Amino acid sequence: MVFTSAAGTMLASAPDMMDPNFMHTVVLICQHSEDGAFGLVVNRQSDLIAEDLLPADSSLAATGLPVYSGGPVGMDAVQFLHRIPDEVPGGIEIFGGLHLGGEVADLGLAVRNRPLEEDLRLFLGYSGWEGGQLEAELASGSWLPAPPRMEAVFASDQRTAWRGVVRSLGDATRGLEDLPPDVSWN
Repeated sequence: MVFTSAAGTMLASAPDMMDPNFMHTVVLICQHSEDGAFGLVVNRQSDLIAEDLLPADSSLAATGLPVYSGGPVGMDAVQFLHRIPDEVPGGIEIFGGLHLGGEVADLGLAVRNRPLEEDLRLFLGYSGWEGGQLEAELASGSWLPAPPRMEAVFASDQRTAWRGVVRSLGDATRGLEDLPPDVSWN
């Protein structure tokens, strides 16, 4: 059996995943082909804010928007997810009105109109897999694939985002959301 994930799939790390980059995380898959996969960890806020990454854009810098750690790859790459394609054109729709990227210059203009915390997430870095790597990790049970959930992408409580995605899988994963990564922690 071949395990794959399409753009928009959410991957909750298995409760026993000990990799500190992905322990109790939710990754939104943005692209997956035979050449590899690209996604963003949506529930790990960093210590950075917009001003740290984009100081030249005074409007965006002034928002104080938090920056999320998208993953351990490309720590010099700024990514963003948003629900405002009319104000920030040029992005790629991932699912249900959620877009990846777009015109960065338009972000500053968009924030002048309203607060964006519920419509925009900034990320530093991303999660990436070589061809066949993610399929192998899915087959081994390292990831629990789930349908897209907008509330997980824009969760105000990052700690409960992982639990919510695991719970959304129903009876097959009942009780897993309460497990620590290492049962000896109990």
